[in-house]
Amino acid sequence: MNLTLKIISALILGVVVGLTLNLTAPDVFTVLNTYLFVPIGQLFLSLISMLVVPLVFFSIILGAAGLGDPQKLGRIGLKTVVYFLATTCFAIIIGLLLSEIVQPGTAGDFDTEGAEFNAVEAPPVSETLMNIIPKNPISAMAEGNMLQIIVFAVFIGLALTALGEKTKGIFTLVEQGNDIMMYLVGLVMKFAPYGTFGLIATAIGSQGFSAIRAMGAYMLVVVAALIIHSVITYGGTVAFLAKKSPIWFFKNFVPAMTVAFSTSSSNATLPVSMDVAQKRLKVPEPISSFVQPLGATINMDGTAIMQGVATMFIAQAYGIDLTMGELVTVVLTALLASIGTAGVPGVGLIMLAMVLSSVNLPVEGIGLILGIDRVLDMARTAVNITGDAACAVYVAETEKNNNIKRQRAEI
Repeated sequence: MNLTLKIISALILGVVVGLTLNLTAPDVFTVLNTYLFVPIGQLFLSLISMLVVPLVFFSIILGAAGLGDPQKLGRIGLKTVVYFLATTCFAIIIGLLLSEIVQPGTAGDFDTEGAEFNAVEAPPVSETLMNIIPKNPISAMAEGNMLQIIVFAVFIGLALTALGEKTKGIFTLVEQGNDIMMYLVGLVMKFAPYGTFGLIATAIGSQGFSAIRAMGAYMLVVVAALIIHSVITYGGTVAFLAKKSPIWFFKNFVPAMTVAFSTSSSNATLPVSMDVAQKRLKVPEPISSFVQPLGATINMDGTAIMQGVATMFIAQAYGIDLTMGELVTVVLTALLASIGTAGVPGVGLIMLAMVLSSVNLPVEGIGLILGIDRVLDMARTAVNITGDAACAVYVAETEKNNNIKRQRAEI
């Protein structure tokens, strides 16, 4: 079997084993989870996470240096950021509209008095933007601060381009470092089916069928919104902006989506998603190396959908009607929050606390969705990284067209 089939098979097996043990033998699940599922899953996560910082550092340097012209880098950067902000807006609006139609918060009697959630304050967007320049690049790498690493790497890439032959040795060293990282990604991916099985078995077995059934309407709205956004927004991007087949895109990107589903982390999946985009979607390395790490940091479409649906769900459960002005506030707050939060598991709940506070909804309402958030976190992470890849394909195609037009003009 090829790797894609192995990963998908492991995912399905993990769901079946986790759910079966939860329903029939919870004590056996507890033992297996402690000594088998969790260790396998965490080992896989650690192996991938080990590669993230050096891979992003090397690949961004190569991306910035490979693009060469600072004007071209600026054009690609602007195109990327505008795309991410626009698709995040679409995502939130889809979530709000679907929630208004289905009304998941009125589907049952929810224990709003027993709901509890201790909100962790997220950094304000202004602070994130102010701290984008690292005072200590080594510290930024040690802490895994992706925005700071990206900015520092872009500066190095521009310097390598400007100095040319003087720094040819350094450029070669960075290329070799990137080759080492991509080789290690391939090595780690051989363990992906086992890691996927462990992570999925833990997630599904811990949640159980009862939690899923109780929040069925909410889950269905979130999943439906994720599918609609993926098909219409990303499929439309690939079909109309990149002039390629959406079926080709999704079929080739499945391995990365599956790993994202099991890890629930855009950052942890980054080495895999870049590898798949470059090898299977044929995105040029400089563009993939720039667009996808940036997307893993600021592009949170799947999480934005959850923000919209969860906000409406909590408002409906508490019997609170949101005005049009408050709905606009939800869109803007969720959009800004997506820039200032990291691509790690559970970050959506921190963002959601910000959104609820902005429209005076009870933050404790998050307690209503805590039971099944881990399962939905997997689905929305898969959507997040798919958006990054769709943007990379779109940017690559438009840049190719720009190069063709420039060559014709020169002739």
